[in-house]
Amino acid sequence: MSLSLLALCFFLIAVIYSSAGFGGGSSYIAILLLLNLPLVDIRWIALVCNIIVVSTSCWYFYKARILKPKKTFPLILLSIPLAYIGGTLKPDTNMYLIIAAFALIGASALMFIDYNQIKEKNLPSPTLAGIGGSIGLLSGFIGIGGGIFLSPLLHIIKWESAKVISAAASFFILVNSVAGLIGQYQNELNVDWFMCGILGLSVFIGGQIGNRMNIHILSSEKIKLISAVLIAFVGIRILFIQIL
Repeated sequence: MSLSLLALCFFLIAVIYSSAGFGGGSSYIAILLLLNLPLVDIRWIALVCNIIVVSTSCWYFYKARILKPKKTFPLILLSIPLAYIGGTLKPDTNMYLIIAAFALIGASALMFIDYNQIKEKNLPSPTLAGIGGSIGLLSGFIGIGGGIFLSPLLHIIKWESAKVISAAASFFILVNSVAGLIGQYQNELNVDWFMCGILGLSVFIGGQIGNRMNIHILSSEKIKLISAVLIAFVGIRILFIQIL
């Protein structure tokens, strides 16, 4: 795959994922796996691109008063140190692909649940911290921010409106991606900095477009549907890579 085609794919992923409040890390990983790059480099590039996309997302959500930092705090309290620990792990490639694929497919299935049939649950802060910490560890291990795991769970307990959940997921992705990236420095890296710079620019531009779509264009139901379809596609795609 040429660098120009790779950059175009990353641009489109950033547009679509940022429109749902995500960074796109799972799809970046799915594409980079096709290039046979070292797994530690793949996770590193995905986290950098995640940070670039959701940094702007968080800023737009904050300006629009959709992001609620105080309410989101319990979710990130344990996720940050555990995402760091997950980032330091050096997984076997086959084990990595299997865990990532089934985790993503499971998260997608949760998104298709009819939340209107579920009663609202007010979970205490320690429980939310435990949930956030577990997701942080898993996301650090995979090399993503974890928003695609957090978002469906928050929808199930009716934590907030879809847009507020989208904003919380963006913030969750940002802090966990930074923590996971720091953890990655414990591993030996051989990153192509020129390629990383081109991909970073591509996702930055794509994220600017997607962020505006999220806040000003897409409805809550469309955000949830986009999220579910994207997560399912990536999980199946990674599982397909593993089977091959």
